[in-house]
Amino acid sequence: MPNPNNFEPTPKVFYRPIDVAIRWCNLMAYETAILSATSFSPPTLSRLFPQWPCLREKNEIIRDAIVNHELPYGILVAPGTPTDCNLTTIRHTDLRSWMARYYPEQRPAFLFGPSKENEKIMSIGTYLTIRADKDALESELKNATNTIRIMLDEIKNLKLEKENLNMHINLNNPLNEQSNGSLLIIIGALIETILGSTQSGRRHSIFDSQAAIVNSITAHYDGVQGLSKRTLDAKFAAARRSLPKS
Repeated sequence: MPNPNNFEPTPKVFYRPIDVAIRWCNLMAYETAILSATSFSPPTLSRLFPQWPCLREKNEIIRDAIVNHELPYGILVAPGTPTDCNLTTIRHTDLRSWMARYYPEQRPAFLFGPSKENEKIMSIGTYLTIRADKDALESELKNATNTIRIMLDEIKNLKLEKENLNMHINLNNPLNEQSNGSLLIIIGALIETILGSTQSGRRHSIFDSQAAIVNSITAHYDGVQGLSKRTLDAKFAAARRSLPKS
């Protein structure tokens, strides 16, 4: 037995009353059998298709609307000829307007498209698709966040390892006494040269004292570790003392 849900009502430009009744009752699956009837009058439809009382009812409603001039129609007969409803045709747009006016609670799909219920079902399907995509993206984001956190931890550990290695190198490679003495001599010689003069009495630099050199360094490198005034005074003094006596 055909399933009525498998037959989509196809819109037409014009309908006969029986065409409207078939579509209005959702009987497209049985259209061929119904149209094989010799007459489409309500009594005949009731006798031939008693299982579908809707068919007679809707057909009678359309015929009554035509007879009472509620529903515009067309017919290919001479003017003044009595109206045979089986020969009348109704435009799709006129039928839609009539339905909206007289039966606003009924919106058959062949006139108004999918019902609100179907739209709601489609909306739910769309929502479920979007929700599935959202869940997948959230899962990917969570995995990416975990990966980034692991990488940041690894970078932090590498920095700590680098600092430990540098500390280990510094602790295990201190300046020996000879190297330290050589550096002091070099520093002392630089200071004496900066503060000295040529044989003609011309000064080598603008600095006239060790204090002036220290003040200039601390002014240019304020806050740098190892270049405080106290450290420079001590190192410069030790360096000048390390120079051989002339």
